[in-house]
Amino acid sequence: MTVHGERAVIPATSRAEAAGVLKRFTDGYTDAYRRLDPALVDRVETGALAEIGRADLAVQRAATPGGNPGYPALVLDDARFTIPKMAGWPKFFVADTRSNRDGNRWLVVFTRSGAGKPWKAAYLSLLADGRVPAFVTDADGYAEAVPAREADGLAAAPGALSGAYADYLRTGKGTVFADGPATSGLRADRAPLARTPNFWTEFIDTPDGAPGFPSPALRTKDGGALVFVTAHHREKRTMAQGVTPTVSDARTKALLTGDLRTAVTFTRVSESAVQVPASGRAVFLNRIESLTAARGE
Repeated sequence: MTVHGERAVIPATSRAEAAGVLKRFTDGYTDAYRRLDPALVDRVETGALAEIGRADLAVQRAATPGGNPGYPALVLDDARFTIPKMAGWPKFFVADTRSNRDGNRWLVVFTRSGAGKPWKAAYLSLLADGRVPAFVTDADGYAEAVPAREADGLAAAPGALSGAYADYLRTGKGTVFADGPATSGLRADRAPLARTPNFWTEFIDTPDGAPGFPSPALRTKDGGALVFVTAHHREKRTMAQGVTPTVSDARTKALLTGDLRTAVTFTRVSESAVQVPASGRAVFLNRIESLTAARGE
């Protein structure tokens, strides 16, 4: 009997294959950071995580052109795989792991865009031990994926979160998200930069979605879902007359292109793990934001 993965609801992968995918990722990650070659990132990463990785390696390579052969190997063990049953593409699964880098649980979301395509890490979230939500599983231990475009008993559809987040950051309005460091706190941090004696700032927040930045979602036992979300954030600082823009941060210097004359634009990407309830407001459990480009004008 032939099983058509594009129609049949089947496990996204096997647990044995998931373990191999995780090992391939850690090996590829370690190799990329030892050789400091941004091109190697795309072998094992995609989406926001790949954008951050390429920028990280470009910065480190600028400081250490010969590579970093002594870079300690990344170890992700004590892996607990959450694998949903799904129909069609893309497919995904989550590896909840212990890291040799810190005391957090590292949740790595792996996605696969189609048959014959490799599994790649698309999201990384860091959660304290005990903060990882409990997922709904069936009798065989497989999880339930929530389709991106369907609210399906949730306060918001997974695929709508990135757009709602960008709108909230722009206007401060909306009922999707609870107050917190990633929402009201971020707007408060931005407010003093809107206009200063030396420059004024324009913030441009852009939502992202499939196919390049899908929003994988898993049903949780509390009736909600854990959703992984990407957004891009641009910050253009235009100098007051007579003021020349300057850049002092090492990462910004390494990523800077163009000529610093009257303005500088910073481009950042954020990847987040968001707990969406059945009713009420969504909460950011983890948000990682990183500078990926800077351009002088």
